[in-house]
Amino acid sequence: QVLLTESTGGPAQTGESLRVACVTTGGTFSTYLMGWFRQRPGGGREFVAGISPSSDFAYYSDSVKGRFTIRRDNDNNALNLQMDNRKPEDTAVYFCAARSRTAYSRTRYRSIDDFDYWGQGTQVTVSS
Repeated sequence: QVLLTESTGGPAQTGESLRVACVTTGGTFSTYLMGWFRQRPGGGREFVAGISPSSDFAYYSDSVKGRFTIRRDNDNNALNLQMDNRKPEDTAVYFCAARSRTAYSRTRYRSIDDFDYWGQGTQVTVSS
């Protein structure tokens, strides 16, 4: 069974940096394409960032491009999202997701249906 567990440093002010982390147990993390999604208050779950199994390819939503950075550590089965220059509209529950099916090179998987395993989510609050 593949389990994904997110954690964060807690709430912060606008403009402050924060890293959201995800640790995976079970399965073969190094072969999974990984992603971050978020769900803002009153909204649906939306794609934030994705990264290929070997970290050679990362991609972002337009709303976070240039501010957020996705990284992975295959030795420790860990996925991180570095959030810089945060804004109040980044307030959301952030979810870690794993795609265990074949991930074709340079394909930008962005749909909820593209991913097979999900964490429970962690709250990120950005106050103005």
